Amino acid sequence: MSARSKLLSLVLRHAPERAGVTLDPQGWVEVEALLAGLATRGEGMSRVELEAIVRDSDKKRFTLSPDGERIRAAQGHSVGVELGLPDLAPPETLFHGTAERSLAAILEQGLRPGARRKVHLSADRDTARRVGGRHGRPVVLTVAAGAMQREGLRFQQAENGVWLTDGVPPAYLAEDLSP
Repeated sequence: MSARSKLLSLVLRHAPERAGVTLDPQGWVEVEALLAGLATRGEGMSRVELEAIVRDSDKKRFTLSPDGERIRAAQGHSVGVELGLPDLAPPETLFHGTAERSLAAILEQGLRPGARRKVHLSADRDTARRVGGRHGRPVVLTVAAGAMQREGLRFQQAENGVWLTDGVPPAYLAEDLSP
């Protein structure tokens, strides 16, 4: 991820004040306000650069509104936003990647959002393995998402395909031993 993409993630997920902007309740900010705020703080970029970051982001971290006038992070916020995503029935099994050193605590306490507002889950093992590998030796957990949903727990899916939920109790988790 480029330094500019990291800056956008910081501003649009965690610290909008870094660019002197305020996110609306759904996490959107006017593109022109964002660009102006970044410029006044010596971190300017052009609209063309911003659009390239959105388009080329490997994980599709950012979403432009249909008219191209607003931008938001697809998910991963620590600031108080509600993305307004509808509840969806997830696949029977989803996956979560973590570092091996976190495994015992997760199996005991479940998955919690931590600094983020939601727990992030993926639809495939490879993505989960890559996510888990960012912080050490990766471990992949299977999440019995279908069973969770049938028990009344809610799921949403971000624009970039990441599945979101408030938490995953330990009873719905298992270490994935697939190669």
